[in-house]
Amino acid sequence: MPVDVKASVQRQFGSVAEEYAASVVHAQGADLGQMVTLAALTGSETVLDAGCGAGHTALAFAPRSARVIAYDLTETMLTQVERLANERGLTNLETRLGDVEALPFEDASFDLVVTRYSAHHWPNPEAALREFRRVVKPNGRVLMGDIVAPDAPAADTFLQTLELVRDISHVRDHSTKQWLEMFARTGFAAEVAFTWRLPLKFEAWVKRIGTPAPYVAILQQLMTDAPAEAHAYFEIQPDFTFTLDGALLMAAPV
Repeated sequence: MPVDVKASVQRQFGSVAEEYAASVVHAQGADLGQMVTLAALTGSETVLDAGCGAGHTALAFAPRSARVIAYDLTETMLTQVERLANERGLTNLETRLGDVEALPFEDASFDLVVTRYSAHHWPNPEAALREFRRVVKPNGRVLMGDIVAPDAPAADTFLQTLELVRDISHVRDHSTKQWLEMFARTGFAAEVAFTWRLPLKFEAWVKRIGTPAPYVAILQQLMTDAPAEAHAYFEIQPDFTFTLDGALLMAAPV
């Protein structure tokens, strides 16, 4: 029986929450440091981490904020957030279960909305951005970091194929141009504040989400047979290590 995307996200991530709690890609990275720096926190802010996963972004912001809400669709992810927060002695971080496209918060509730490595799972990203626009204060900001697609159609198709074979809950890696257009349509002035290249070790990449062995073999074959342009763009190595583009966007309500 077909399963909708959001149910697929819960199913996929429900059993691998501990992998994401231990993921170096999610717990570290220059992009996370840049996100905290760009936030320019004073210690009085209320922050929403939308689609928080295992909570690494919320954990980075909590010591510098008055209150952080880590919000996610998958309950086992929130269990990891609570565990990590307790281990660090963070008492100003709380968790809430729910969908980023229907936030259960009042208008103008947050000084800052952050989201990292989550947006490629949203079936209706503009619905999520409209919700961010509703709950962020007039002088607040949104910081969104994610993998972004290349502009070249062939490379874009190759990337989306890899992502979907690895993880059935993947929706789309949008390009920076597409994100800027979506932010503009939902009431924000946005800019690309930081970009990075993210090398990914193949074995860790598939293990983290629990990709079935037959699909792992398909991914390896796709990489082996990749067109020269895709092979070069994604820097595919003999051990199937490869590299993706990331972008951090900063947006303010208009």
